[in-house]
Amino acid sequence: MSHDTSSDVSGAQDLPMDYSDYLHLPEVLGAQNPLSGDHHEMLFIVQHQAMELWMRLALHELTEAQRLLSVDEVRPAFKGLARVSRVMEQLVHAWDVLSTLTPTEYDKFRPYLATGSGFQSWQYRCIEFALGNKAVHTLRVHEGRPHEQDVLAAYGRPSLYDESLRLLSRRGFDIPESHLTRDWKREYAASEAVEAAWREVYRDPEKHWDLYELGEELTDLETAFRVWRFRHVTTVERIIGFKPGTGGTSGVGYLRKQLDIILFPELWAMRTGL
Repeated sequence: MSHDTSSDVSGAQDLPMDYSDYLHLPEVLGAQNPLSGDHHEMLFIVQHQAMELWMRLALHELTEAQRLLSVDEVRPAFKGLARVSRVMEQLVHAWDVLSTLTPTEYDKFRPYLATGSGFQSWQYRCIEFALGNKAVHTLRVHEGRPHEQDVLAAYGRPSLYDESLRLLSRRGFDIPESHLTRDWKREYAASEAVEAAWREVYRDPEKHWDLYELGEELTDLETAFRVWRFRHVTTVERIIGFKPGTGGTSGVGYLRKQLDIILFPELWAMRTGL
């Protein structure tokens, strides 16, 4: 029996709803509550809340892209991956605004953060896990917190790259069994066989066009993520120098180490041998 969607649309248009209701603006705009009374604290709060909203969308798209790749719906996954790359660009530009905060201005309200830190962002952690950075030490900060189970679930799932390699295997490429059925909680280890598979894709893009495009979407995504990380560490150094982070990390020292992490190593390594 067919369903007449036109009646649903007309019914929805009759609902007593306006712009503010639909976006829940009273709740959203009522969520900025500076503690210090300092004028500049509002910038810090708004910027980080906006970043969490963009991360909400990034997670939404990454989760769907992983699902699509797992069922061989490769081309539909491209839209979401491209959207996440654009989200990363928005996150990069967020640092442009925060960098207008001077060390003197930040010091006036920093004590009110206490031990609060962006390191505790459960959404960011889930994004890292979805992209394959399964650093076990990062789990500790989420223990006993409201979204601990979300973080643990993301930690135990195959990453976006894992799903990409399983797709390559289903297409007939020689991906080692160690990279198809491994413990997804362990950090990824690069493989010469995986590098050779990607090289084969790139040497004949017409034959493997959707996989070739997938490789480029993944490369775009990691490129955008690298830029975000670089702007993060630069902004933090600009505002607090080498002071320890409020969440207990070494601050800039810790963030600089993150710049060395390569999420999709074979996609970068194979370019030298093309």
